[in-house]
Amino acid sequence: MTRPFSLQATMKTILLTTAILLTTIASYAQDDVPDRSFTDTSTVSKEELEQIESYKNETAGEFTPGRGFTAFKTKFASLNISGYLLARYINQLPAKQTFRDHLGREQVIDPRNDVQVHRVFVWFTGFLGVQRFRYNLTVWGLPTTQQVLVFGNLTYAASNAFKFGVGIAPNLGARSLQGMWPFFNGSDRQLTEESLRPGFTGSVWMTGEMLPRLNYNVSVGNNISQLGVTGSQLTRDLTTSASLWWMPTTGEFGERGGMLDFENHKQPATRFGVSYTHARDDRFDPVSDSTSANTQTKLSDGMNYYDRGALADGVTVQRSNYDQGSIDAGFKYKGFHFQIDYFFRYLSKIAADGPLPVESIFDHGGQATISQMLVHRTLGAYVSSSYIFDQFRRNPWEVIAGLSYYPVQSRSWRINGQVIYVDRSSASSYFGYYLAGLKGPIIGISTDILL
Repeated sequence: MTRPFSLQATMKTILLTTAILLTTIASYAQDDVPDRSFTDTSTVSKEELEQIESYKNETAGEFTPGRGFTAFKTKFASLNISGYLLARYINQLPAKQTFRDHLGREQVIDPRNDVQVHRVFVWFTGFLGVQRFRYNLTVWGLPTTQQVLVFGNLTYAASNAFKFGVGIAPNLGARSLQGMWPFFNGSDRQLTEESLRPGFTGSVWMTGEMLPRLNYNVSVGNNISQLGVTGSQLTRDLTTSASLWWMPTTGEFGERGGMLDFENHKQPATRFGVSYTHARDDRFDPVSDSTSANTQTKLSDGMNYYDRGALADGVTVQRSNYDQGSIDAGFKYKGFHFQIDYFFRYLSKIAADGPLPVESIFDHGGQATISQMLVHRTLGAYVSSSYIFDQFRRNPWEVIAGLSYYPVQSRSWRINGQVIYVDRSSASSYFGYYLAGLKGPIIGISTDILL
């Protein structure tokens, strides 16, 4: 197919535009934007205090701590302990399935029917020396796959306009990677986003409010996803990513910018954003290995892009350019929420150990959700849909309907039930709802607690 020069060029200009805007408005932002992160909390209301605390924890992506409880606090240091736990039942139907991949090969699916304490986080956070310098130590466990990791990050807030960080953080290719978790509709992401998004990696980043209600985030990282990849496997190629989001009407979009209008906005809240990630991606294993440590990039049939035979029998992709972007828009008002996201991913300059039938791969698709709080701060309902237009014309899609109940009228504890109907799943992971090629209903019941 014809290479989409206009898309790639437009996405890449985000990084340059962000840098120019920062340089132009730096003095204005530092002088005129109030430092909400470090307001004297003795003079504000409980609601304002909650907003301040939420603002402090922005942009840590999947690893944003809860409010927790303070173990100690002195003039020179503090320690807060918080946690998250998700218990989930998943039933993927029918129980026996096969599908044909984009090369016509028959693949066997092993649908799930299991109960798991699926995801656990414990965070140790606080400040050292000055409140502007904060640390976050994270213990993350995924019993479903028997994985446990310990990692963290350090941040320094020079002002609202300039906050710097180093540690494990998201590549900025999707809005949900930038602080929304765990306030999704269900407990995990929808099909299109899960299929096309990047992952998390060791990064340095800068973020802030460049103008009132206009925010930015820029990042440089090790790779598309560092999960399962050691330092000795990494190459010298780094990822670059950037995101802009504008909240013109109210300057906020609810706690963590999450799904559902849990806050019951009295004035319309709006958010518009654009995000982009670029990398020279690598499989991180010798071509003699049939499987790769890099499992983040999937083809539209759910197969691992870097596994041997993914694009041609007996041929292994070694590296390629990875360009991924998204645009998003959301609206909240009086318990109603509408959200739409559109994703693009372009794989090009493919290096392999044999001939391939394609020179590049361009996939794109969208997802939309409508939700309504049926009982304020207690019961919410939603419907969602995803559709992917892919290189191999498989066109995976899904529809979702679900309910979320909040027993203590707080986002801190939720009970969720939903039904997904998926056709030819392009996502495949035990982290989320999907396996490659699934066709049929997926029943999910879960409860999660954020302390």
